[in-house]
Amino acid sequence: MNSETTGLDILETGQECRVVSLENKGALRRRLRDMGIIEGTKIKCCLESAFSDPKAYKVRGTVIALRNADAKDIKVEMI
Repeated sequence: MNSETTGLDILETGQECRVVSLENKGALRRRLRDMGIIEGTKIKCCLESAFSDPKAYKVRGTVIALRNADAKDIKVEMI
């Protein structure tokens, strides 16, 4: 497993990663955790919009869309 962490926003369609930490604050952090984005969760980028913002991610069987500005604070490691 790769120990280097990066922001979720760099994933391209088809790539998978595992959440290492959430650096988001306040209500956004609570919303992400409520959607199942917690440490150890596997995430797959399944679709990019025409300008790569937002992107769709598959998290625990559900597809969610996140703006790159929010996704960059979700630290992940590639798997």
